[in-house]
Amino acid sequence: MSRALTIISSMAARLVLAEQAGLYRLRRGVAVDLEAVGGVDAAKRVEAGEIFDVVVLSDTVISRLAEAGHLVRATVVPLARSEVAAAVSKGAERPDIRSESGLRNAVLAAKSVGYSTGPSGQHLLKVFEGWGIMAQIAGRIVQAPPGVPVGKLIVEGQVDLGFQQLSELISLEGIDVLGLVPPPAQIMTVFCGVVGARSARADEAAELLGFLAHPEHAGLYRRHGMDLP
Repeated sequence: MSRALTIISSMAARLVLAEQAGLYRLRRGVAVDLEAVGGVDAAKRVEAGEIFDVVVLSDTVISRLAEAGHLVRATVVPLARSEVAAAVSKGAERPDIRSESGLRNAVLAAKSVGYSTGPSGQHLLKVFEGWGIMAQIAGRIVQAPPGVPVGKLIVEGQVDLGFQQLSELISLEGIDVLGLVPPPAQIMTVFCGVVGARSARADEAAELLGFLAHPEHAGLYRRHGMDLP
């Protein structure tokens, strides 16, 4: 068997990509090595010149990296879209976050609030500022380190209420997912796959991308808290 194809991705897509990598090896006889890290760190490594056959990150980051020549722009394929959800520890009181006012009240009532790195976390901070509550909660908000799921902070008792992509919360034990957050706190992220500009196996990487994006995987993406774009 030839050298495994390599993928670097953000943490949000790691579970669905790991399952697809296993299927690809079974069906095509080609091994796939997946490395999932924080999206910010993944982008830095691509920019630093590390060689990956396929890169899976948010569309905005993919566009920036392709513009800089690190990725093959013509191979960009939308894979999935993901939304932000809220969670609390298993068995804890479940605040009603279905409305903007309910979500705002839940944030104000929480002893500590966790959010992620990247665009979704920054968007939430802007929402809090827009609500005029940042001064009240500034000492109670905790940003998860890159690559560390917000759900882990909830399980460990570091935060009472946490926000992150549903795909990163849905399969984690020890938490209860409250559901997707409503507008204006919601932010849609589209994850794309693309061939790395330094890949020596661009044709094979493109075939892998076609497999990852095939509509047959719609159910698999949904099971992992994502959807087709």
